[in-house]
Amino acid sequence: MAPRIFVDGNQLTIEQVVAIARDFAQLELTEEARQNIVRSRQMVETMVEQQRVVYGITTGFGKFSDVVIPAEEVSQLQENLIMSHACGLGQPYPVEVVRAMMALRVNALAKGYSGIRPQTVQLLIDMCNLGVHPMIPQQGSLGASGDLAPLAHMVLVMLGKGEAEYKGTRMAGAAALHAAGLAPIQLQAKEGLALINGTQAMTALLCLSLYDARRLMENAEVIAGMTMEALRGIRDAFDPQLHAVRPHPGQQESARKMLLLLEGSERITSQGQLRVQDPYSLRCIPQVHGATRDALEYVWTAVTRECNSVTDNPVLFSDTGDVISGGNFHGQPMALAADFLAIAMAELANISERRTERLVNPQLSGLPGFLTEKGGLHSGFMITQYVAASIVSENKVLCHPASVDSIPSSANQEDHVSMGTTAARKLRTIVDNVRKVLAIEYLAAAQAIDFGEGRLGRGTAQAYQRIRQEIPRLLEDREMHPDLAKAEQLLQNEWLWTM
Repeated sequence: MAPRIFVDGNQLTIEQVVAIARDFAQLELTEEARQNIVRSRQMVETMVEQQRVVYGITTGFGKFSDVVIPAEEVSQLQENLIMSHACGLGQPYPVEVVRAMMALRVNALAKGYSGIRPQTVQLLIDMCNLGVHPMIPQQGSLGASGDLAPLAHMVLVMLGKGEAEYKGTRMAGAAALHAAGLAPIQLQAKEGLALINGTQAMTALLCLSLYDARRLMENAEVIAGMTMEALRGIRDAFDPQLHAVRPHPGQQESARKMLLLLEGSERITSQGQLRVQDPYSLRCIPQVHGATRDALEYVWTAVTRECNSVTDNPVLFSDTGDVISGGNFHGQPMALAADFLAIAMAELANISERRTERLVNPQLSGLPGFLTEKGGLHSGFMITQYVAASIVSENKVLCHPASVDSIPSSANQEDHVSMGTTAARKLRTIVDNVRKVLAIEYLAAAQAIDFGEGRLGRGTAQAYQRIRQEIPRLLEDREMHPDLAKAEQLLQNEWLWTM
């Protein structure tokens, strides 16, 4: 039975978002959240009755914010908003991204500042729990005024429109609702705006990428440790005294982890035993990996905060009766976070590829060229390094920050946008690419270890044994793609070493 996660708008974690997205954990509102939703809804109904002029409730949107809408057309206004804004293009998001978006939007609405009806929120919850997944195109969000186009496609299905995936089959939105035993809803005042004014597309992408990045961070260090052993690296570079005098937390943690996972190794050396210094790709593992650790920590905190934020406009404060129009929908905090993490993760691949080059290059490693005993007849790991080089080069292109761009929209009313969703989409690709590059180093390091002798460290031994359970030593040339795919799958799904 899938676990149940209670949401109140304040305590949703990245791990819980991932559980809903990938493990089909079930959503449920807390009673307090329901009461908060009811209170904010009462505010909207009062404003409509009093015919107050309030943005998005009794007015048009964007440049049309000065157009007052008659009370009898308020419901049509909300439906028109969804239909007109559902104009995304490109391939649809994977189901896990869609589910994360739905969960995050529910959590934002649960805070009780949006003015939506409880039954409308419940329909979104039921769709998520029963597996009605709207088809949401990936392109079309500026990341300010929220992720308008992606979220509009999500809401279309709630209206019995658009398309959805249900039990693996793509079908009309109305058919998907019917198959799941659900009925479409007619939006009332403020509800369309409440559902699409938010950063949930970019935040969903960030949650999933962050979760994967954190595992890659830990696995990268185990793989680096294997390379250290294969190349008889020098342990002194990880001495705590060295890192105490440059006290970046990530650097210190990486150095500590390297010493732990190499504990008991007979393969690594001491300063002066074979050489005085290692090359930077070995010696500077704590400094490079540690900087990525610090970036991950910052972005994790920022995204967790965003998961539990109000990103609507306007925002309704039931305690004071105030309705404030502002810019909480602007994705700049997430745009900068996504670009920062993209750069930080790409560096894990950059330094990994350099270690792979040292493993396969006989002039640098002292090992058989390209890690094969019959060089010439066999190419061994020659082209795997080419592939790693190609992927890190691709990442360098993708790392150009999206957040430095802005294009005015809505007749210049919305004259600065974040491009946060573009940044988050690029980040997802970069994280996938980093996994591929690390998979290549993982395989190469295991192969290089096979040419040496002596006990491996406590952590590296686990990682070596795990890959050898799946992939045998390369004794003669064979198709490398299946091996690399298996290694990549291990990095996606497993922690290579646990203390």
